[in-house]
Amino acid sequence: MEDLYKIQTPENLRKLNIEEKEALAENLREELLNVVSKTGGHLASNLGVVELTIALHSSFDTPKDKIIWDVGHQTYIHKMLTGRRNKMETLRQLNGLSGFPKYSESEYDCFETGHSSTSISAALGMARARDIKKENYHVIAVIGDGALTGGMALEALNDAGCSKTNLIVILNDNEMSISKNVGGISSFLTKLRTRKGYKKSNAYIKKIVRKLPGNAGDNIINFVRKIKRVVKQLIIPNMFFEELGFCYLGPVDGHNIEKLEDVFNKAKVQEGPVLIHILTKKGKGYIPAEENPDKFHSTSSFDLVTGESKKEKALDYSKVFGETLVNLAKKNKKIVAITAAMKDGTGLTEFAKKFPNRFFDVGIAEQHALCMAAGMAKEGLVPVVSIYSSFYQRAYDQVIHDIAMQKLPVVLCIDRAGIVGNDGETHQGIYDMAFLNIVPNLTIMAPKNFEELKQMLEYAVNLGSPVAIRYPRGGENKEVLFENINEIKNSIDESKLESNINNKTLENYKEIKQGKAEIIKEGQDLTILAIGKMVAKAKKVADILEKQNINVEVINARFLKPLDENTIIKSVSKTNKIITIEDGIITGGLATSTLEVLQKNNMASKFIKAYGYPDEFIKHGKVEELEKIYGLDEQTIANELMAKLEQYIK
Repeated sequence: MEDLYKIQTPENLRKLNIEEKEALAENLREELLNVVSKTGGHLASNLGVVELTIALHSSFDTPKDKIIWDVGHQTYIHKMLTGRRNKMETLRQLNGLSGFPKYSESEYDCFETGHSSTSISAALGMARARDIKKENYHVIAVIGDGALTGGMALEALNDAGCSKTNLIVILNDNEMSISKNVGGISSFLTKLRTRKGYKKSNAYIKKIVRKLPGNAGDNIINFVRKIKRVVKQLIIPNMFFEELGFCYLGPVDGHNIEKLEDVFNKAKVQEGPVLIHILTKKGKGYIPAEENPDKFHSTSSFDLVTGESKKEKALDYSKVFGETLVNLAKKNKKIVAITAAMKDGTGLTEFAKKFPNRFFDVGIAEQHALCMAAGMAKEGLVPVVSIYSSFYQRAYDQVIHDIAMQKLPVVLCIDRAGIVGNDGETHQGIYDMAFLNIVPNLTIMAPKNFEELKQMLEYAVNLGSPVAIRYPRGGENKEVLFENINEIKNSIDESKLESNINNKTLENYKEIKQGKAEIIKEGQDLTILAIGKMVAKAKKVADILEKQNINVEVINARFLKPLDENTIIKSVSKTNKIITIEDGIITGGLATSTLEVLQKNNMASKFIKAYGYPDEFIKHGKVEELEKIYGLDEQTIANELMAKLEQYIK
C-alpha cells in the first residue's frame, strides 16, 4: 500500500485503488481531528465530507475542472489533498492557512467563499464563461442542504435549470446547516431520504413473498429491487429538481467512495445541468461531533478524548443578550426573536425553549428574516433580529427599504461586531457601523460592557423606531465594568453599596434614554472618543498618558447615530485635541461622524487623529495580533500620541 502520508495532490490520489482510498479517508480524518483539536476551526462539516472530497479529486481533473465549495468552511480535506497537508498546523493562524478557500493559497481554490448560498451562481457564471470562450472543463458546485435555504441558491437553481449549460451541482445533504435545518426545502429532502410509507409497504410485501417455496421469494425480491432503482430515478426527481431542468442522480451514500466516483463519472457525460443528491453525516467518525454537530460546527481547541473545549467557559455578549431578552419577553408579550440558522451562536437557545411560539429560525435566509420582521412590526409586534455582523451585509436592502423607510420598530442585534479573528476577511464585522450610518431613521448603539448591553436592549424594545445594537464576540473588559462600582466603593459605606450601584445603573439608563454619551473620565489636554469595546482601550490609553502628565478626557459615545454632538463640542472646546477609537472601518464610522460634527460647528481642532481599520480587507489571525498589526493596541496608540502631542502640550 502507498505511504498514505505522502498523498498530498490529486495526481497522487488518482493512483490509489479503492481500498487505499478508503484507508486514506480514515488517515485524513484522524489527521484532521489532531489539527483542529489544537487550532480550533470548523470540525463537524469537514468530518462529513472526507469521502466526498477524495471522490471529487479522484474523479475530476482538478484544477482544470473547477470545484466551488459553498460557504467554504468544509474545505480542510480539500486543502490537505491539494498541496497543503504539511501546513495544516498553521490553519487559521496569523500568516497561516485560511479556514476558507483562498486563491492566493492555491489554484485549486478557484473561487473564494465564506458566506452561504453563493456556489451555484458562481459556478453557473464560470460555466457560461467557459462556453463563451469555447473551452472544455467541468464546473462543480458543492452546496449543503442548509445553504439551499438561501434565496440566492434557489435563484441560481432556477436560472441554471433552464440554461442547458453543462454544470454539476452536488447537494450535500447532512440535515444540518449550523443549527438544525428548518423549512420546506428541509422537509422535502427528508421525504426523499426516508419515504416511510414506501418502506412500510416494502417490508410487508417482502414478508409475504419470502413465504414462497424454494428460492422463488428471494429471486422476486432481487428483481423488485432492480425495478425500484429505476422507478426511484424516474419518479422522485420530478417532484422538484427535474421540474427545474436538472438531471437528478441520487440519493447516494456520501461516505462510499466507490459509489460516489461512479455517480460522478455518470454525471460527467450528461448534457445540461445535473444535480447529484448525496447523503452525509456531520461529524462522521468522531462520536462527540456526530452527537453534537452544532457544538462542533466551529470550535476552539478541545480535548480529543473527551471532546471538551480547552477554552475556559465564560459569560459572553451573546449569552447576556439572550438572557436579557428572555427577561424582557416575560414582561412584554409583543417581543419576538428571529435568527437565521444561528440560534445557539446568537444566544437564543433559552428564548426558543421558553417562548417557542415567539421564536423563529428562518434558516440561512437573512433577507427573509428582516423583511418578515418588518411585517411583524407593521402589525404591532416588537421583532428582535439577531444575526452576525458580516451576515447583516446580505440583507442591507431590507434594512433600508423594508424597515428604516417605514420607521418600523425592528431591533437589529448585531453579534460578532468588529474583528472576530481567525475566520478572516469573510467574517470580520468591521463594516456595519459604516454601512448602517448612512441609513435614515436608524438609531445605532454599541455597549461598553454587559450592563450597558442590557440597558440598551431594554431601551431598544421600547423605542418605537428602528434601532441597531452592535456588540463583539466574547466577553467584556472587567476594568470598564467595575470602574464606576470601584469609585462608589472608595467613597461610601459598604452597607450602602448596593443602593448606590443601583442608582448609578439607573442614571446610566436615563442617559441612554436621553441619547447622551458618557464621560468616563474628565481631562484638559486631550479628548478620546470611543465606542463599544474600544471604550476599555481608550481608558487604558488614558491611564498610560496620565503617567506622562497628559490629562485625558475619555468619552463613551454609546451612540453612533444620533451622535451626542453637545458632549463632543464641549469637550473639544476645552482640550482642542481629539482622537477617535473604533472597532470598525474608519471610513464612514465614528471618525467620519465626529469630523462632520466639528466641520458643521466650524471647530478647528489643533490635533485630530482616527484609530480604526483601514480601507482594506482584514486577514485572519488572533484579535490581539491584528490589533497590534493595525496599531490598535493601547501601548501603540499611547506611544504614538505621546510623540505627536509633545508639541501641543507644554
